[in-house]
Amino acid sequence: MSENATKQTEQENTATSADQARLDLLERVIKHEWDQFQKTDNEGGRAACQGNWPTFHQMRASQFMTWPVPLLKSYANDLDEADRVGRNLITEKYGRMMISTWPEEYHANIEPYIPKHSAERVAEQEKIIAQQVTWADDFRTRYPKLGREMRVLHTSEDTHEKTSFETYLRGELGTYSDKTFGLYSDFIASLAAANRNLTEETIRNTVLLGGFKSLDEAETLQQ
Repeated sequence: MSENATKQTEQENTATSADQARLDLLERVIKHEWDQFQKTDNEGGRAACQGNWPTFHQMRASQFMTWPVPLLKSYANDLDEADRVGRNLITEKYGRMMISTWPEEYHANIEPYIPKHSAERVAEQEKIIAQQVTWADDFRTRYPKLGREMRVLHTSEDTHEKTSFETYLRGELGTYSDKTFGLYSDFIASLAAANRNLTEETIRNTVLLGGFKSLDEAETLQQ
């Protein structure tokens, strides 16, 4: 085997090893979230989605497949640390959403028991949320059939039964450690600088995992 061929084989093996390590990390994060989700109490009893592992896996994998490895590692550490200190990040995520969907319950029984963020952190979160809502709105304009399957976009559209994309994202960002949030902020900035749309990339992953060949095919085949 020539020297060039040997180097190419080594590079391919290294790439394969790195890809497998990334996949293993992604699966570990999804499983850890699922475990915490199973311990999340729901008003009125266990939610149907808490028993739907295939859909949960598809949706969370679609999101995490877009993330760079350092961000995934940091969030994995957040989940580990939450277990260590007796927190449940999934419970907190849904609890934070209730500031809009069930405000009285939130202020009385949730807000006193979850970490409070600085005004600077909240302001930075809102910048990210605004960017992601813009991306989601753009995606829905270009793929209206797929867009109809998404959550409503704006917090102003929240009800007791319906949580918007904006409110969901606000809840999720609020659970990240400062390190993870900083990495996520950098990730969003890098996508914006490259004129990439995170909603489009996430939903592309969703439809590919669902067996479609492309976003265009999935859009065409929607009823």
